[in-house]
Amino acid sequence: MREDYISYQGKKIWYSVYGEALQQTPLLVVHGGPGFLSIPDVLADFSDDRPVYFYDQLGSGNSDRADDKNDYSLEYFVSELNAVIKGLQLREVILLGLSWGCGLICAYMLDKQPQLVTALILSAPYLSTPLWEECAMENISSLPETMQKIIVEAEKNQEFGADYEIATGVYYGKYLCRLDPWPDSVMASFGKLNMDVYLTMWGPSEFTVNGKLKQFDLMPRLHEIPVPVLLTCGDNDEAGVKMVKDFQMAFPLGSMAVIPGAAHLHHIEQPLIYKTIVSEFLKDK
Repeated sequence: MREDYISYQGKKIWYSVYGEALQQTPLLVVHGGPGFLSIPDVLADFSDDRPVYFYDQLGSGNSDRADDKNDYSLEYFVSELNAVIKGLQLREVILLGLSWGCGLICAYMLDKQPQLVTALILSAPYLSTPLWEECAMENISSLPETMQKIIVEAEKNQEFGADYEIATGVYYGKYLCRLDPWPDSVMASFGKLNMDVYLTMWGPSEFTVNGKLKQFDLMPRLHEIPVPVLLTCGDNDEAGVKMVKDFQMAFPLGSMAVIPGAAHLHHIEQPLIYKTIVSEFLKDK
């Protein structure tokens, strides 16, 4: 593994690469959040066949922070992704997104219309806030009634205290990651989540959106993305199976796999299944 920085708009954006000398089309991983960071677990294994790049978005992980939290925006992150691809001097690339990273990738595809992107892998995809909120409400309705009441009250009063944190913990254990305990790498990464980015872009929890992405919805334009797209989700994913199926049907060249016994972090929960599915998709790419 090699790591370094790309300078963009006066800030240092961290990246790492595995299998750099290999000749197959590189994979560039775009992490979730917003405000999360790169976790190489499982995904770095694809470097057996091709270079795999990771980068931390502004405000995340090893990259610099913004001078002002209002500098975090969809427009910035799209331009940053474009700058990373150029900075890495990639002549062609396959983009792999995780959760929010999927929305960022597709916004980039629609805005920049890059010719060098040959395929997309969208894992646990977030591509539409309205559809995400529908999934979240359905998921919440399956929680114990006491947890539901806590969430409803917090939403109503816009007060997100200790009880709300407990309720979100129950939600996350069912729909975010079903492993018990969570892997050390996941726990460490959540401990480094930059709440300035998360609250500015998203909101106080996975199912409460009151940030800049409140109106985000790419569903009407997904048909404009012409490259092959693989969508994956867990069968207990907070990115619900029906929503992901709707996304798949919107892409001209979309395919989909549902991974059993897994939730939002299904690539970490069921690594062998995930790697088999992705490797098959990548076989001729």
